[in-house]
Amino acid sequence: MPGSYSTIQSAINSSVNGDTVLVEPGTFFENINFRGKKIVVTSRFYLGSNLSFIQSTIINGSTPVNPDSASCVRFHNGEDSTTVLQGFTITGGGGTRWTDEHGAGIYREGGGILIAFCSPIIKNNIITNNEAINLSGVSGAGGGGLRIGDSNPKILNNIIMNNKGLYGAGIVLNYTGVLIKNNLICFNSQSSTYQAGASIWANNVKASTTRIIENNTIIHNSSTNGTAGILSNYYSNLILRNNIVWGNTSPGGTQIFATGGGIVTVSYCDVQGGYTGTGNLSTYPQFADTNYILASGSPCIDAGDSSSVYNDPADSVNPGLAKFPAKGTRRSDIGAYGGPGSFLLSNNMVIGVHNINSNLPEGFILYQNYPNPFNPTTIIKYQISNNSFVSLRIFDILGKEITTLINENLKAGSYEISFNGIGLASGIYFYKLTAGDYIDKKMMMLVK
Repeated sequence: MPGSYSTIQSAINSSVNGDTVLVEPGTFFENINFRGKKIVVTSRFYLGSNLSFIQSTIINGSTPVNPDSASCVRFHNGEDSTTVLQGFTITGGGGTRWTDEHGAGIYREGGGILIAFCSPIIKNNIITNNEAINLSGVSGAGGGGLRIGDSNPKILNNIIMNNKGLYGAGIVLNYTGVLIKNNLICFNSQSSTYQAGASIWANNVKASTTRIIENNTIIHNSSTNGTAGILSNYYSNLILRNNIVWGNTSPGGTQIFATGGGIVTVSYCDVQGGYTGTGNLSTYPQFADTNYILASGSPCIDAGDSSSVYNDPADSVNPGLAKFPAKGTRRSDIGAYGGPGSFLLSNNMVIGVHNINSNLPEGFILYQNYPNPFNPTTIIKYQISNNSFVSLRIFDILGKEITTLINENLKAGSYEISFNGIGLASGIYFYKLTAGDYIDKKMMMLVK
């Protein structure tokens, strides 16, 4: 698309099967529809796997022509596996008013991406800050990141984070096959209905297809009902292999939940609280940074399925060892950076930038000034726009409060405070600022 078309949609409309639509860096306020085209739509990431192009090429769906067609990207005209969406940040989507194909009613679904009756490949994207929560004129709302129905797509090497949905805030699977592999699914929230399934919500299955969820890291999703992890409902049959499922918070604390005849087969996964199955672990995974790359001492290194078909890529210098970001030998690591599809998902700790409240007022700022990672002290800076009662607390990765740095009435203005991590173990910590009705929460890394 360099210089030829002013919008991504106009380039798609002019394309023919087999074309590649190459999109230059920039922010495109569009809600695009592939219209059945068997094409590749990609950023410049396509040319040399430069991760910076993923973050600098943005499809922002926040200004739809019709509020009932507010998904950032839609596939529902028979697109097949030659149709590829690659190398974008996909954000701002509000979902599409969609009639359920199986007579369940009308829903608002697919904040970021809506897929129905087709099989595209969605890979190397950041799908973030989309939502499906608007109940106006519909029976329910879900699939804040992606909604997939009656299809068989491949969802590969994506970061799916900070999305909201009243069920399936991360991903909804409805009567569908799918391959979900090497994704980081985190911080998706606000799920409260239909047993929630904040990270992955699955219902029934498409005949003659499988639902394979392999080598993903599914962490820190949250719900107020059911499970914040993985839900298998109404005869859905999920196969989980080599995944980390940890730190997903719901009232019951269940990480994986099967109900209504749903089946989940789990092997070689690290599941908080444990889960029955071959090779499963229930040990804190240990991460090296806020992109959830495994730390060198992680129990998830070389702990995946030992079959060679799941091996990590080989290091070109030391073929017996795994190529970074995988660790250890060639045996598959558990999590998003293990297995043959292992690939670095971000080059600048993108996961450390996380807002619980995406509607923060102007002038409300929270950040770690320096350094990150830190040892043992760091400076946290914040700014509040109104006189408020303010608290600033530190939590570990399991949600245990470590300390309270601030807990008092403050006037509007800018502040900073030092945090000393002496005596704490290396790892990820959260700093959470509450000022009146507003909350922000971010990550930092202590490395000793």
